[in-house]
Amino acid sequence: MKISISKEQLSALDRVSFTGKIHVVDTLPKLDKALAELKGATTLGFDTETRPSFKKGVSHNVALMQISTMDDCYLLRINKIGIPTSLRLFLEDSQITKVGLSLKDDFGVIHKGYDANMLGFVDLQKVVPQYSIADASLQKIYAILFGKRISKGQRLSNWEADTLTVAQQEYAAIDAWACLKIYNYLNSQKFNPEESEYIIHEENED
Repeated sequence: MKISISKEQLSALDRVSFTGKIHVVDTLPKLDKALAELKGATTLGFDTETRPSFKKGVSHNVALMQISTMDDCYLLRINKIGIPTSLRLFLEDSQITKVGLSLKDDFGVIHKGYDANMLGFVDLQKVVPQYSIADASLQKIYAILFGKRISKGQRLSNWEADTLTVAQQEYAAIDAWACLKIYNYLNSQKFNPEESEYIIHEENED
């Protein structure tokens, strides 16, 4: 059995919105406060954003790191505050589970500019196959489980801008929050693959 959603099915879904609180962290005092609050959680959603490059061979360092609970998402503006020791130790804390997707890409861009040993991370791309989900993108996985569409309209925006727009903030928050929501839902055992409306039956497979 294989579960997969088509582009047509995805585009027909209503767009998800983030109903929690977004905290923009662009100073070290704000970072200290954010980490103090996040350390009380055992499982968190994680993502990063990097300023896009439209020139071959040109790349940028990580600009934003999103860390989310189910109710609050902290947008750490790494291009402004860097990764100080307090944040590095948080990322290296194996007792706090940080859930992301395609983490190899996130780690690669972080290690490009900073020395951090990323511990306690779970990659959803290694989890969802256990539930017969064949799709690997956050947008499709979320749609299969919750019937809502994550907009990707801000993906190529400037994440190093002096001020992040409301649209950028919501986009970034949803990406980290959605990872946590997916992980919690699958762990709850509430998802029954055999009841999914997106099962691809053998006669329809290539």
